[in-house]
Amino acid sequence: MTTALVIGASRGIGLELVRQYRRDGWRVIATARKQEDCDALAALGAEPHKLDVNNVEAVAGIGWKLDGEELDVAILNAGVYGPRHDGFPTEIDFNAVMHTNVLAAMRLLPVLAPLVGAAKGKLAVLSSRMGSLSERSSPAGSLYRASKAALNSVLIDTALVHGKQGVTCVAFHPGWVKTDMGGADADITPEQSAAGIRSTLATLPGSDQATYRNYDGTTIGW
Repeated sequence: MTTALVIGASRGIGLELVRQYRRDGWRVIATARKQEDCDALAALGAEPHKLDVNNVEAVAGIGWKLDGEELDVAILNAGVYGPRHDGFPTEIDFNAVMHTNVLAAMRLLPVLAPLVGAAKGKLAVLSSRMGSLSERSSPAGSLYRASKAALNSVLIDTALVHGKQGVTCVAFHPGWVKTDMGGADADITPEQSAAGIRSTLATLPGSDQATYRNYDGTTIGW
């Protein structure tokens, strides 16, 4: 049975990815920070694990729990936007955004990549077009942009290490999505974003080099 792992599946795009993969008959392993969210994931037929991506012991623990798995798809969805202003960033804001969006990836991707490599699968992170350096036209959301640019760098390094073992690494811009982060005025629904991400992953050719894609499969410049 094909297996997908979704890290950060309590709501929004992550939860919708779980729903859609389960609907299509996949075995789904999913994580959330709160027990009630894990219970909701179990009700969807997923195999839940409680995980705070900022807790180093919990990250080590999920590696132990997943030992021996072969993941056709692994998606790191956990992330935060941080302050909505572009003024002087506080150390608290900086640490919250960078720890969740970057440090967690630096810890998790080396754990997940060998499990994806065992299935010659796809390893994805939920990045953002805002992290692109070559296509940037606005400075708005500078802390979030910096974190996603750094996340992209971590993914590229992961591909350099694990690509030759059959891991195809992809950074996704999920679109402007009607979630808690995106707001009610966003362009697309979580259902549309998740469907596009899944379709792109399914048709993406294997590669030992990281790629940067919109949810609909179109290429974004690093």
